[in-house]
Amino acid sequence: MSASQIAVLGAVAGLTIFLGLPLGRLRAALPRTKAFLNAVAIGILVFLLWDVLSSAWGPVEEALGGHHYGTAVADGIVMMACVGLGLIGLVFFDRWLKRRAASLRPEGPGAATARPAVLPASPDAARLRALQLSLLIAVGIGMHNFGEGLAIGASAAAGQISLAVLLVIGFGAHNATEGFGVVAPLAATADRPSWGRLAGLGLIAGGPTFLGTIVGQQVSTPLLAIAFLALAAGSILYVVIELLAVARATRLKELVACGILLGLVLGFVTDAIVTAAGV
Repeated sequence: MSASQIAVLGAVAGLTIFLGLPLGRLRAALPRTKAFLNAVAIGILVFLLWDVLSSAWGPVEEALGGHHYGTAVADGIVMMACVGLGLIGLVFFDRWLKRRAASLRPEGPGAATARPAVLPASPDAARLRALQLSLLIAVGIGMHNFGEGLAIGASAAAGQISLAVLLVIGFGAHNATEGFGVVAPLAATADRPSWGRLAGLGLIAGGPTFLGTIVGQQVSTPLLAIAFLALAAGSILYVVIELLAVARATRLKELVACGILLGLVLGFVTDAIVTAAGV
């Protein structure tokens, strides 16, 4: 199988995320529906966080088991540094988005005094926040999918074509569920995002699988995979924290708990199917 064919398969694995994106156009005006969709997204992302951290920590455990302590320390340091970079980096990125949004607000007499009381409850502010959260989720999943692409490309470069194909099938099935995690904040608002915005979020989240496949065929460095998986973990952790704050504000503990459980179940069931298929 040629390098270009492997790259196409990598693109297919990532772009299955588009299967879940149309859910972002659902109208969900009821508060309970909003809370439930937000909670399901949290469950999916918590599973993804566990999955990503397990994959990043695996090489460290393997090195420790083989008494390669220097490699274990190096891998561990890279992992922790990249988790911190992904987490803290998105804190500053989110702050920059808020400042940019504030700079675009209309100025005028009384604007400064009216802003604190009106903006937090305005539909435009809620819609902007949903767009920001969806973007952050897409970025985090995109980093994760780059690491998946590295695995596909590295397997193909090593001549393990059957393994590469199985990885494409497995990652493709998993990414299909991640699409809902990206658009859940948008689905919880009254306004439906445009198809163009959904396409952009899909490319941010799914496109890196294609790029990772290309890079993985040329550079098969385990440390690079650890770095991107850890970056993904940090960014996903930040988004989970933000979504949990939204869930807490709803004061619907039972509904939120059920939604998170459903999201976790979806993640583990998909992973179980992939594992049972031999991936």
